[in-house]
Amino acid sequence: MAKKIGKLDVVPTYPGARSVHEGEKPSREKVVKLGKKITDVLDHKLKGVKTEDPEYWGLAEILTDEMCDIALKMKIRTPYSFEEMKKLCPEQSSDPEHFKKILDEMAYIGLLELEWGYHFDHNGRTAPQDNDVKYILAIFVPGSAEMFNMDETPDCRNPRLEEHRAVANFFERMTYIPLAGITQMVPEGGSGVGMHVIPVEEAISMNNEALDIEKLSYWLKKYDGEIGVGQCSCRASRKLLGTADDPQGCADDQWGWCIGLGDFARYCRETGKGHPITADEAIAILKKGEEQGFVHQITNIDGENKIFGICNCNINICNALRTSQLFNTPNLSRSAYTAKVTPENCVACGRCVEYCPAGAVKLGQKLCTKQGPIVYPRHELPDWNKWGPDKWDPDYRDNNRINCYDTGTAPCKTACPAHIAIQGYLKMAAQGRYEDALALIKKENPFPAVCGRICNKRCEAACTRGTVDEAVAIDAVKKFIAERDLHAKTRYIPKIEMAVSPARQIKLDHWEQKIAIIGAGPAGLSCAYYLAIKGYKPVVFEKNQKPGGMMVYGIPSYKLEKDVIEAEIDIIRALGVEIRCGVEVGKDITISELRKEGFMAFYLAIGCQGGNLPGIDGQDAKGVEIAVDFLHKATEDNTTKWTGDVVVVGGGNVAVDCARTAKRFTSGNVTMLSLETKDTMPASKDEIEETLEDGIEIKNAWGPKEIKKDKDGNVSSIIFKKCIQTIDPKTKMFSPLYDENELLEIKASHVIFAIGQKVVYGDLLKGTKVEFGRGNRPLADPLTYQTKERDIFVGGDVYTGPKFVIDAIAQGKNASESLHRFVHEGASLTIGRNRREFIELDKENIVLGEYDTAKRQTAMPDSNAKPLSFKDYSGTLTEEQVKIETKRCLGCGASIVDPNKCIGCGICTTKCEFDAIHLVRDHPNASNMRRSEDKFKYILPYSAKRAFKILFKVKPEEQKKYEKDYKAYKKKVAEAKKDK
Repeated sequence: MAKKIGKLDVVPTYPGARSVHEGEKPSREKVVKLGKKITDVLDHKLKGVKTEDPEYWGLAEILTDEMCDIALKMKIRTPYSFEEMKKLCPEQSSDPEHFKKILDEMAYIGLLELEWGYHFDHNGRTAPQDNDVKYILAIFVPGSAEMFNMDETPDCRNPRLEEHRAVANFFERMTYIPLAGITQMVPEGGSGVGMHVIPVEEAISMNNEALDIEKLSYWLKKYDGEIGVGQCSCRASRKLLGTADDPQGCADDQWGWCIGLGDFARYCRETGKGHPITADEAIAILKKGEEQGFVHQITNIDGENKIFGICNCNINICNALRTSQLFNTPNLSRSAYTAKVTPENCVACGRCVEYCPAGAVKLGQKLCTKQGPIVYPRHELPDWNKWGPDKWDPDYRDNNRINCYDTGTAPCKTACPAHIAIQGYLKMAAQGRYEDALALIKKENPFPAVCGRICNKRCEAACTRGTVDEAVAIDAVKKFIAERDLHAKTRYIPKIEMAVSPARQIKLDHWEQKIAIIGAGPAGLSCAYYLAIKGYKPVVFEKNQKPGGMMVYGIPSYKLEKDVIEAEIDIIRALGVEIRCGVEVGKDITISELRKEGFMAFYLAIGCQGGNLPGIDGQDAKGVEIAVDFLHKATEDNTTKWTGDVVVVGGGNVAVDCARTAKRFTSGNVTMLSLETKDTMPASKDEIEETLEDGIEIKNAWGPKEIKKDKDGNVSSIIFKKCIQTIDPKTKMFSPLYDENELLEIKASHVIFAIGQKVVYGDLLKGTKVEFGRGNRPLADPLTYQTKERDIFVGGDVYTGPKFVIDAIAQGKNASESLHRFVHEGASLTIGRNRREFIELDKENIVLGEYDTAKRQTAMPDSNAKPLSFKDYSGTLTEEQVKIETKRCLGCGASIVDPNKCIGCGICTTKCEFDAIHLVRDHPNASNMRRSEDKFKYILPYSAKRAFKILFKVKPEEQKKYEKDYKAYKKKVAEAKKDK
């Protein structure tokens, strides 16, 4: 029985359709002929189509022989009225009503396009009548291969693709095969081949050279009143490609991204492939696409001043962008523009790098080397080079995500585990843009106020300024900026950025997929924060009564007061994250039960809540404690009073925390003993200095041998033996050696062991496939954090062993990307993913030039804090000090654009907050628009000129100059290495 789709009556099934998954079937001659007729593959056009070719099995999947008969009588891309079709097909049109239904069904499938003949002249647009509809036999792409995949239903489903998945592969193949081996022959503008990048309008709006046709507003105004939107064929088809272990899709919602104009908009409406929208609604879609980093493309096959669609393309799945990126031939799709960086404004924040679809922008350095300014490599172009598969880049989606050049970039960004845009927020603070600075920090770190107090400052250790005098006080500036988060009126809550079109028919205010996070420490809460920004409502399960993990229960208040943590966790709650405290997963509820409640993925971030004992006599004595338990109890009650002396065993920052906390509990002596020497202690220098200032004695190179008890079983003293080696010189592994003849006995009432932490699972992972490695830690993919149990991901200390808060934060953000992708059908966990790999510039090979000579600023301690109290007495820089300190930054890093890779989309300009990157119209020929039928008029002459250039090695003067400069610079570098 027929059903209504738009205004067309179509049948819900496809009689005579064949599935490529059903095995070998006899060749259908009519399908073979039709495939040859409308293919763009030159070899198949000349030699014919075989059953193994996509032109055959793509059509055979959903076309009947009757449809083939009709299509074979039509000319390609030629409009026919219904009356003309009747004359063309007298046998099939003997029953006009049936014939009309067949034509409508062919249109609904996508083999035929519909045209009403909109005309444009000096009087404006002339709209035709409904009965003026004409039928056009489409080419494969853009055309039938795309339309086969495009559909729209009220419940946001695509029943055709679900039933005929082969057409997804058909579309992918027909965007690849016709262009393989010939894209290098296409001049700028594409010559009527496929799609064409059109830049973000804001990036060119003030450019006097910009043409009207290069502006999106021009096209929307031109077609105002007949604009529609439909499902993205690339997103829909790509998620069905690949396998369960190797999916090929992205995690975008596929509905409402492709904007149709004029006849195509009406065609989509009539066939149920889309619905009408206003120009304002179209602009909202374009803005949303820019927010997500999607590239605008327009069709480029209908000749001058005429298009039928605007797409918002994700580089990870777009078949149109792929054609230039895979074959390394940007001419095929580039706009007339190239991005240019203004170095003095650039702060190497990396936002342009993160979003550049073509991988044309990478981080480099602003500082000159001793050999002069770095001349960066440029990608080869086919214009004057022989081109073939050896020049292609099958892994372009991953290679386009390389963050920086081999020569490196700003050391602070490189050294920070979260790779925060440090140079960027220092610049914003210098300009008084404190809210912007806070927002920039929180793109990578949702706990800036916490980290401003307890971070181990690897950024400062790497800071180039430290080679001159003292490193920039990066952490202190961050603390000043993050004070805004501690006050309700000034705190920063980021906006939610879902990859969902505003034109989606079924509206989504958040993703419906449920994600559970187990553990409310820095890794778990960071993961929840970034999932919430992506549009989820994650649920965090925490067995303790307060969220925060070791930030609350492991870091003493004199370093990190608990209201600071609570303030930043309140922001996470404000984003819609639910935190359920007092719930231990594995005991109060199981993962299996959570799955039954609809949770689709789990992030395990429970930290290392247990501690180790040394395995010596007397360790069971009363008064012996493990560090994590001691600090946990101290957090819950910091009014504890002890008598007698305390010994802390360990040399790391946790041992320091225990010793300094114990000093606040007792009037006796506190002694800290470390296996390592003074120079090799793992505790940071600042921590050691503060420990000594608190009056705590540190003894180095001693290991515990035995604990002595009194008659009641209490600790009376602890005996140590001299440690003569901690690291084996051959294996470089931890392998302590002792001199048992040299002993030390220290009286004590309390002994605290801070000699390592361990994971306590309980029954959390009972019945799962999670595997374990060294330290009983879960094994997981180092990029995605996925375990052998596909829906369980891990991160933080439970995965790495004890590290720092900033390490856990970085892993939490990375895990949020994995979880986001995992819960979307067919999305790859790895394709096009930012690997977050950075290289530090060579600080020994730089020339600084002039720089601000101000001294490093130091905050005055809080005058209200008493010594040895639990109040944080570290002060905060004043605004005046921040202005002075931020000027000390040398501005090491900068973004570098490779003009040979840039496609001129302008997405980079929308992400830059420093007015440092702009579009320049230096490829005017790329704005030419040509009919598909005329493409060889332009391709053949260009190919001849190109062949001449290759044969006689003719290159543009700009290219010659670049190659000369690059060769000279490389020679200087080589000579410097030789001398060194």
